[in-house]
Amino acid sequence: MRLNEYRILWILVFFDLPTETKKDRQIYTRFRKDIMKDGFGMFQFSIYLRHCSSRENADVHIKRVKKILPPKGHVGIMTITDKQFGMIELFYGKEEKELPDTPQQLELF
Repeated sequence: MRLNEYRILWILVFFDLPTETKKDRQIYTRFRKDIMKDGFGMFQFSIYLRHCSSRENADVHIKRVKKILPPKGHVGIMTITDKQFGMIELFYGKEEKELPDTPQQLELF
């Protein structure tokens, strides 16, 4: 199936983890580093996102996030299409900000 902006997905991981104790901060740091190792990048302070070329690819990365969920705190996982992501309006103060670049896709025949 050809790639298009309705089939390409973005995964957003939202999290609010406790940081009161040293152990809590270690768990927070480990979770953050692990999702970054899996290709997620920071969108905002506790929101990380990853571009996926298909639903199947997104499912793999969602399973990886679920596997490393911390014992405490709140974590949300959401997928949106590339078309939906392209409609996001971002602002830095009152100035509109550019969306992150979409990774280039390689199509093999």
